[in-house]
Amino acid sequence: MPTGSQHEGGFAAGTYAPGWDPQRPVRPRTDALALASVPAGVVLGPVGIGLGGAALSRVRAHRTRGRGLAIAGMVTGAVVTVAWAAGAALWWQADRASTPLAGDVEAPVTVAATRLVVGSCLAELPPDGEVSQVRVVPCADEHRAQVVARTDFGADEVWHGQEGVSARVAKVCTPGVLGPDAPDGVDLVVWAPTDASWSGGDRTGLCLAGGDEPLPADLLG
Repeated sequence: MPTGSQHEGGFAAGTYAPGWDPQRPVRPRTDALALASVPAGVVLGPVGIGLGGAALSRVRAHRTRGRGLAIAGMVTGAVVTVAWAAGAALWWQADRASTPLAGDVEAPVTVAATRLVVGSCLAELPPDGEVSQVRVVPCADEHRAQVVARTDFGADEVWHGQEGVSARVAKVCTPGVLGPDAPDGVDLVVWAPTDASWSGGDRTGLCLAGGDEPLPADLLG
């Protein structure tokens, strides 16, 4: 370390303050965007990707520190963004599965049974058991089942047991819904939520009329 003689008023030229070594390299600072990219990626997803990318460019240009943080911010932002997209897709599918059909369809389509409405015509009446999806066809096409009544339970209602729920749906599933001109050989079938489907948000009860032979265009007239 250079030295110099002390004189009145301070240090002589060439003398350095104690603790400062001019031979020690100055450590580059950490880029501010790199520091911000990780928390931004956790909270804001795509913002972390953007900040991390900008930080990488600045680190290269200004020779600052933070490359690892910038990459971590981009990776974190990408993971969070993918999780958001997957969650949005699941929400959209769940919302679509619970949205009732607008009415008679224009072309055959397979839909969740919870989307059926009064008047919906089915190509076939599914066998007894749990039903998740059905094939809906225009009522002008050949079909062997039609929804003739529907019961919607409240979203905040509690599960009253399979027997209680089925009994409530059965109250609206009587021969009277078909009228006096109903064709022979038509049976009424009750579809009610199960314990499992109720837990998943199913609150739809249906009454279907069906038979082995094709039905008239519209049982409800």
